[in-house]
Amino acid sequence: MTRHAQLNNNDHRDLRIDTRRSAALGDDVAFAATFPAEFRDLQAHYPIVFRKDGNGVLSPVALLGFQQGQNLFLEDDGPDGERWDAPYLPLAIERHPFLVGRGGDEITVHIDLDSPRVRTDAGEPLFREHGGNSEYLDRIASVLLTLHNGFERVPAFIDALMAHGLLESFALDVELDDGSMNRLAGYYTINEDRLRALDAKVLGELHAAGHLEPVFMAVASVSNFRDLIDRMNRSRARGR
Repeated sequence: MTRHAQLNNNDHRDLRIDTRRSAALGDDVAFAATFPAEFRDLQAHYPIVFRKDGNGVLSPVALLGFQQGQNLFLEDDGPDGERWDAPYLPLAIERHPFLVGRGGDEITVHIDLDSPRVRTDAGEPLFREHGGNSEYLDRIASVLLTLHNGFERVPAFIDALMAHGLLESFALDVELDDGSMNRLAGYYTINEDRLRALDAKVLGELHAAGHLEPVFMAVASVSNFRDLIDRMNRSRARGR
C-alpha cells in the first residue's frame, strides 16, 4: 500500500527517514530505473540493460539481481543489518520514500507515508528545528529533480536506438558453482555489431543529440555481468 502526500513543514515537521539499506525497507528489487545521464556513474558497478513495462514501453534499468525480489548488492553487515555493497547508489533507489509531484506548473516533493522508512523516533530529519529544509531534504529535492529531468529524455534516447536497430533481446544462461542452472531473460542490450556498422554520419548525429556516450557506457557496463554472477554464487553459498 502507498499513501502519497505533498510534503510540507506543518503536517510533516516531525517525520524522519530511515536511510539504511535493507530488504525490509524496500531495497529487495532486481533492478533500478535509470536514464542516460546516469549511465556514466552506473557503468562501473551495474549492468545497464533495457526492459519493457506492462505497456510495452522500453526503458533502461540498472540490473541488481537475476530474479524478482533479489538484490545482490545488499550484503549482511553483522548486527547492524545490511549495507549496499557498491560505491554508487542508483538515484532511483536513493529517492525512496519520496516521489516527484506537481503543484500547478511546479515540481513538488511528495512522500509515501506508508513506507517503512518513515519514522518519528529516529532517522534523518526533514526539517530544521526552527524552520527550513534539512540538508537531507535538500539532497532529496535535488535527486528528484535530476530523476525528473533524466526520465523526460529517455523516450528520445530509446527512439534513437530503435531507429538504428541498436537494441536486441537477449537471454543469459548461467551455471552456478552449486551446479544449478539459471536463466536471465526478458531484457534487451545494445547490439554491438550494428553499433560498429554505423557510418560516420549516423554516429555524428547520435553524438550531437547526446546519445552516443550513454550507448558506449551501456556497452561497457555489460562486463559487470561477471560480478553479478559472482555475487549470486556468494549468495547461494550463504544460503540466501
